[in-house]
Amino acid sequence: MVYRRFYSELGKLLYAIAAIDGNVQKKEYDRLREIVKKELVPMETSTDAFGTDSAYYTEIEFDILMDQSADPMNCFHSFCNYVEAHKTAFDKRLTSVVHNIAQELSKASRGSSKKEQELIHALDKRMKEIFSKAE
Repeated sequence: MVYRRFYSELGKLLYAIAAIDGNVQKKEYDRLREIVKKELVPMETSTDAFGTDSAYYTEIEFDILMDQSADPMNCFHSFCNYVEAHKTAFDKRLTSVVHNIAQELSKASRGSSKKEQELIHALDKRMKEIFSKAE
């Protein structure tokens, strides 16, 4: 798996969660940056040609999507399609990390909204479908 691409796709998922209710709140953006710095960077060892930790591509992608006011559902589907195409690279630990980070971000601004929880539920359902096909 190309880790830079994984982190870009993770940025799409997290953007989708933050933006699904109409706008990205400052608290959500700040929480995203904290998640990247404290949770993703320490567990990643790959870097790009400039020495940038690949985990920062989560934040870079999120920034780009926010600037473009990208459609959250397109971003969500992009992440799910990526997981399906690379399902053999996802173990239980990585799947759990994705779910936990999605939940953390959704709670950043006064708790999870109904739309955010619906999207996370859709993510969990889609991941189960993808991995049940792999068995």
